[in-house]
Amino acid sequence: MKIIELGASVTASNDRDAEALRARLKAKGILLVNVMSAAGSGKTTLLSRIVKDMKDLRFAVLEADIASDVDALTMEQAGAKSVQVHTGGMCHMDAGMTAAAFDALESTDFDIAFLENVGNLICPAEYDTGAALKLMILSVPEGDDKPLKYPLMFAESDILVISKTDALPYFNFDVEKCISRAKKLNPGIAVFPVSAKTGAGMEALESALRTIRNSEFRNPN
Repeated sequence: MKIIELGASVTASNDRDAEALRARLKAKGILLVNVMSAAGSGKTTLLSRIVKDMKDLRFAVLEADIASDVDALTMEQAGAKSVQVHTGGMCHMDAGMTAAAFDALESTDFDIAFLENVGNLICPAEYDTGAALKLMILSVPEGDDKPLKYPLMFAESDILVISKTDALPYFNFDVEKCISRAKKLNPGIAVFPVSAKTGAGMEALESALRTIRNSEFRNPN
């Protein structure tokens, strides 16, 4: 019987690729945001609203999905450059796949890039994509107990967006309880309850994205 001692993380190669991509994008003044959530949380609707509201900035969206190009077409119509990434059945994006998607854009003429990761609350949290910012979305219909069920996603994210707040009257979702649970896992997480449909809360989220981009990823040129 052989015993193999693993002295390095099995994701070490991906981690190196992620650091290289982060440095590459920072040098170009591009803020890459890894957007993670369960399927149906409203990722595409939220990103479309941001792109339409923040018209003074240039956006790109990397759409990761197992199949179809529906979301990429939606983002193009909203005014963002977009590329569809078919993951071949994989439930997440890694740094190499993200870098390949950037190369497919054939341009770096934008300020903020969103990676709309594959829709689930498990795998995407485990892989570094090279993003400078991790944003997760939890929709009101999903329930306020998700921090208890998927702790890694909340622990790894910089921003929690509670989406579809216009549906609060119809669901048993306690916003304060959800925030409390998330902050027990990650005291520094910033939380933004929003409705992309009505626009409620969007200004605060968009202001935060603008501040992060301007303060840390200002174009060196």
